[in-house]
Amino acid sequence: MSGKLVAGFIVVVTLIFGIVLYYTQVYAYYDRVNAEEVSFTMVNISTGLAEPIIADDIEAIDGTSSPIRFRACFTAGMSSPTMQETYVAYPEPTPLNAPGWFDCFDAQEIGTDLEDGQAVAFLSEKNIHDGVDRVIAVYPDGRAFAWHQLNEKFNDEGSEPIQ
Repeated sequence: MSGKLVAGFIVVVTLIFGIVLYYTQVYAYYDRVNAEEVSFTMVNISTGLAEPIIADDIEAIDGTSSPIRFRACFTAGMSSPTMQETYVAYPEPTPLNAPGWFDCFDAQEIGTDLEDGQAVAFLSEKNIHDGVDRVIAVYPDGRAFAWHQLNEKFNDEGSEPIQ
């Protein structure tokens, strides 16, 4: 009888641990960011400086546990062709997955559309955190998505060995 009790206890503890782990990964480390607290820039081709851009209907999340947890969805105030003439394109955009409850951001779809040329990625801010860039993907209809991604500092070719 005590073996069943111990096995039951192990199952219950494991189940509770699994629920807590799931919650912390999907919800606990993300916070919604007020639209008024978010502003976007893009790096101008001719000056090399970041300039503010118009952004409406902003939905954003971020987390303090990692510099790459930022995700945002918004409407850009400028057309994609105009942006391509004005701002620096981002060479290897890789949108990172967002938690399922942040349903405006679909990293797989954005990534596919970037590869197919249906969207264009721009450098928003170089080294927004050490080794992390903010990237913005813009569609011709004005939909835009932003995320943070590791830059060349942390690429295999560009990184220095840890000592």
